[in-house]
Amino acid sequence: MVRGDARSRPPLRIPFWAGIAMCAVGLWGGVLAAQGLRPVQPTAAQIVAKNVAARGGAPAWRKIQTMVWVGHMEVATGPEPRLAFVLEQKRPNHTLFEVTSLSQKTQRVFDGEHGWKVRPNRDGAADAQPYSPQEIEFAKEGQGIDGPLIDYQAKGIAVELVGVESVEGREAYRLTVRLPSGSHHDVWIDAQNFLDLKYDRTSYSATGVPGIVSVFYRHYKSVEGLQIPSVLEISNATAKVPDKMVIDKIALNPPLDDEAFAKPGSTRRHRMATLPGPVPGATQGSTSQ
Repeated sequence: MVRGDARSRPPLRIPFWAGIAMCAVGLWGGVLAAQGLRPVQPTAAQIVAKNVAARGGAPAWRKIQTMVWVGHMEVATGPEPRLAFVLEQKRPNHTLFEVTSLSQKTQRVFDGEHGWKVRPNRDGAADAQPYSPQEIEFAKEGQGIDGPLIDYQAKGIAVELVGVESVEGREAYRLTVRLPSGSHHDVWIDAQNFLDLKYDRTSYSATGVPGIVSVFYRHYKSVEGLQIPSVLEISNATAKVPDKMVIDKIALNPPLDDEAFAKPGSTRRHRMATLPGPVPGATQGSTSQ
């Protein structure tokens, strides 16, 4: 046999220490990933799936056909620092928002296509004015009871992951939500518990000037297995102190007639005789997560 023939050479072996080093590198890489130092970023679809599960699951939310919130507004400017409110919602996108100030009621009513603003005039009678085109668009993009992320594909909504940001010291995934109308909103999802932290959308002033309104979701409570914030903090670029919606009572699937959301002045039902019970464990006025 000819010396140096490759067939006569012993098989190539990796020295023992080199094999140990390679194993150590692989193991250390796994430790780094486990500690979050080299995280694998989830996709937008995975974040949405975890958010929906954290909120109680899509099947449970689909069962909710009507919802009523009863609570109070804490406002920095206005005739009263605390204003009682009732918010009634019915699928697919019916809303009635009523606020009581100085013993007088104002309402915003939307039947899914048309909306009206109801205020008392100088004589105390109700004065109803139709929504502006911007207000109708705003109401249609509200996404009703369960928001834009649950069943987003069936709603024709596209969701894109922008990145990871800090929201009040908490790591959050920022998602851009693109609606069928072409407009888009931003949602921040807590990277630990996957509940909604913040929501930005475009709103319009009484003169039609657009601006960004931010809603911070705080103090989640479990209501029949659904996670619902009991405090919503609402701010815009011009507000020095944000307003707060404190939800004291919640009712799921109470009977609500379509007439409740009809044009003001038509036959309308009276307010529900039985108001919903208090939010379990809610602390009024608290803004903690």
